Amino acid sequence: MWKLICAALLLIAPAALAQESVRITAVNYPLQYLTQRLVGDAGVVDFPVPAGTDPSFWRPSVADISAIQSSDLIVLNGAGFATWTDRVSLPRARVLNTSRLMKHRYIETETITHSHGDGGTHSHEGIATYTWLDPTFARAQAEAIAAKLTAKGLVPEDVVAARLAALRDELNALDALAAGALAPAAGVPLIATHPRYQYLADRYDLQITALEWEAGTAPDAEELAALEDLVATSGARVLIWEAAPPQAAIDQAAALGLTSVVFEPMAHAPQDGTFLSAFASAIERLASATRQSLDN
Repeated sequence: MWKLICAALLLIAPAALAQESVRITAVNYPLQYLTQRLVGDAGVVDFPVPAGTDPSFWRPSVADISAIQSSDLIVLNGAGFATWTDRVSLPRARVLNTSRLMKHRYIETETITHSHGDGGTHSHEGIATYTWLDPTFARAQAEAIAAKLTAKGLVPEDVVAARLAALRDELNALDALAAGALAPAAGVPLIATHPRYQYLADRYDLQITALEWEAGTAPDAEELAALEDLVATSGARVLIWEAAPPQAAIDQAAALGLTSVVFEPMAHAPQDGTFLSAFASAIERLASATRQSLDN
């Protein structure tokens, strides 16, 4: 009889442990990364948006919504990011808006209506959404996540505190790296192929004028003409791409006197590295391109 009881307990234990594992959903890759760093092996942080789909305007299926609603915690970016969250009923007690206490730092923009590929027409609602491109803003978001994990008892407080301290140090180091590397670029006119970089520009005093190009594609004749006009009026010598374009597009930009640099805004996971390492690499590339443009 005792052997039977022990065998039954062995069968039950894995199931009980699996049920105790924390499951969290995040609406973009940076939040997934920050949350997973804080959760560690206590659970899994899901980012359900398929690759190649803009998570700002993703439309979850019924099955996606059901899975998200059953999460122990749903981590939102705030600032108007992930518009589907305004249309879906989510369990309020398990929802965290990581930038709720940072609204005073939101950057207002012009409302722009346009489309991306098969994603349909959508609008940027007048608030810049890529908050994490300011490492100090990302740090505040990590702190909000840590507080929520502790308040809900999802991860022990001392464990979260230690992990947050390490993460805070790394984000502070990233901010210091960016401040030093981009100091020569302060006030230098730059052009971006898409309006993603407002918080980066605000933090490091960058002068970025944005176009409305499809990520990773070559400009058509009309877009190229608009770029040529912008180069003439702004004096910019650096073009920031949010995704690597065809070589022909880089050649077209070079013909206008522009040095091209890819700076993935990382709403999705970068092709190489983690949030922190990819961010640091992008900063170094942008700094190098700016130095090159100033030397020419």
